[in-house]
Amino acid sequence: MKDSIYVSKENYLKAILEAEAEGHQVIPATLAHWLEVSAPAVTMALKRLKRDGFVEVGADGIVRLTAPGRETAYRTALRHHLIERMLSEVFGMEWYEIHEEAEKLEHAVSPAFEAKLRERLGESGACPHGNAVLPESPAVRKKRGELPLSEAAEGHRYTVISLHERDPRLLLFLHRMGIGPSRSLRVVSQNYDQTVSIELPAGVSILGRPAAEAVWLRRENHS
Repeated sequence: MKDSIYVSKENYLKAILEAEAEGHQVIPATLAHWLEVSAPAVTMALKRLKRDGFVEVGADGIVRLTAPGRETAYRTALRHHLIERMLSEVFGMEWYEIHEEAEKLEHAVSPAFEAKLRERLGESGACPHGNAVLPESPAVRKKRGELPLSEAAEGHRYTVISLHERDPRLLLFLHRMGIGPSRSLRVVSQNYDQTVSIELPAGVSILGRPAAEAVWLRRENHS
């Protein structure tokens, strides 16, 4: 669990914005889980954010961003996105290494440097994990023909479109298994214990449900 002193206001606001974009209703427990901090730390942080006019907490316990909170959260998410692309496209850093590095650097980028990054990279491109600045809800993604590995049909080949990137340990785990953006795999079976058997170039592997839910795919036409 992280020390709450190292989890900034921007981290909280960005987590709320990203959770909303994915279609979640954000409660304090969501933030404790996403940010790996204690429940008391979240309570204290939300009190400060509410006092400063960045969030509102309804009677139902749902945390919602105010207009200033949403603006601050988006700017932080955009800086994170640009830094990830810079580390990958300019410096050649591997996709499974950059999320944690961008988490540190996003708070140190000056407005002038951010403007240069936007000029050089643009805002519309995908990061090395296949994601836009903000995530999309599963419903929107499924309408576009994408689905998580946990729901993929047996016997078909798929291309990895994107990966959830919140957990650097998961990214390293997927890399070591041979799963990454634009990689191809075949779903062998959806198993009774909610694991998924997949065929990769190195052979057949089994993936647990939490990891399988973090891998988004598109079916290959020739499968």
